[in-house]
Amino acid sequence: MSIAHVALWTKDIERIAAFWVGFLGAEAGAVYESRRRPGFRSHFLTLGAGPSIEVMEGPWLAPPEGPEVERAGYAHVALSLGSAQAVDDLAARAERQGLLVSEARWTGDGFYEAVIRDPDGNLIEITI
Repeated sequence: MSIAHVALWTKDIERIAAFWVGFLGAEAGAVYESRRRPGFRSHFLTLGAGPSIEVMEGPWLAPPEGPEVERAGYAHVALSLGSAQAVDDLAARAERQGLLVSEARWTGDGFYEAVIRDPDGNLIEITI
């Protein structure tokens, strides 16, 4: 068994897709617009050979809480960059753009990682 894709709700599909494509180098598929559920739109984003991320929007979503509020659902997505230098480089870029939450460091459980935040406030760990 393997994960086919992970889905993420957003209030602004273009903004989130642009973040994943522009900042993280993802490839975005065509926008899907549902005829069965008016207002539902989605994009599949891919990074390397891993599972895709489906970003979805719909007018029925509740207003977002502040980006610092932890909420039920997935806590974060972790992206493996392949080297400590790649983590350092992306963390530095994130800091310059005001997206860095936690600097690159070795964690107590043995991971070298930094944490960034997407425009909707979702956490993304970048690790080796």
